Amino acid sequence: MSKVDALRAMREAKYARNGAPPAAGPAPTKAPARAPAARAKAEPAGTADAAESADTDELCGHRNMGGKSCSRPAGHSEKNHRYATA
Repeated sequence: MSKVDALRAMREAKYARNGAPPAAGPAPTKAPARAPAARAKAEPAGTADAAESADTDELCGHRNMGGKSCSRPAGHSEKNHRYATA
């Protein structure tokens, strides 16, 4: 018995001792529930998006870990971003 087999046997014994159910196959899949259509109509038609894009002058807006935003135009083809302080 290899070290891995011994560890596996000890782990299975621990789970059996603690009363955990044995590992079964994958859970049965359910059909995803659909959200009601009326819920989508409740939101205004993009008023927040229009105001936000006017403030940013159509910038990319990608943020790095330091909180700086990309100052290139939205949809830029360059692979890298240019960050300016937010």
